[in-house]
Amino acid sequence: MEPSTVGMLSGTAAIVGFVHTIAGPDHYVPFIALSLAGRWSFRKTVLVTLACGIGHVLGSVALGGVGIGVGAALHRLDWTEGIRGNIAGWLLLGFGLAYLAWGVRRAIRRRPHVHWHAHADGLVHAHPHTHQGEHAHVHAAEAGPSLTPWVLFTIFVFGPCEPLIPLLMYPAALHSVLGVVVVTAVFGVITIATMTIIVALAQRGLWQMPLARLERFSHAAAGFAVASCGAAVTLGF
Repeated sequence: MEPSTVGMLSGTAAIVGFVHTIAGPDHYVPFIALSLAGRWSFRKTVLVTLACGIGHVLGSVALGGVGIGVGAALHRLDWTEGIRGNIAGWLLLGFGLAYLAWGVRRAIRRRPHVHWHAHADGLVHAHPHTHQGEHAHVHAAEAGPSLTPWVLFTIFVFGPCEPLIPLLMYPAALHSVLGVVVVTAVFGVITIATMTIIVALAQRGLWQMPLARLERFSHAAAGFAVASCGAAVTLGF
């Protein structure tokens, strides 16, 4: 394959990878929502996003590599990617709904309530009260390690990179190992980098906003956001 053809394929892979990621909120919204709700550190947020992005790309690379190796037709690979996409969509929807239900239950349990106090002089007064401030040790435990990153990783491994298979098939048809490697590398790097940059910028920006009053509902909101992304993937919005 001529260098000009490799360059053209590389440019196409970069554009497709960027547009594919930007156009799919499921590539970044779950990380933004869950990192804010779980009070993840910036480092943890970036690492989880990177890991899920790598799993997301490698899943399709593995399928494409096997398909090319056995000479599978493009329509068969597309059908398989569609099955993987449906599985990933339902998993994301189910996880989001479960997280939403847990978040709603948590918000209800932590609603503000009134405490009455009687003093020795007979004065009785009341004040609104929540348990968030005085039970900080419980919150710290909840914000610690959990299965959430692993669930996300599993879902993203199932989630296909739909444009990658057709991109791989053209250089493979020309028997160009270099073309396959370059297309895969460029598409993967651009996809993962776009995911990570969007999530990092969004987390940094949202952390600067005064969201303390909404903290009680943060997990429920995160679950709703994840479920919405799952519904969009499943229903093809």
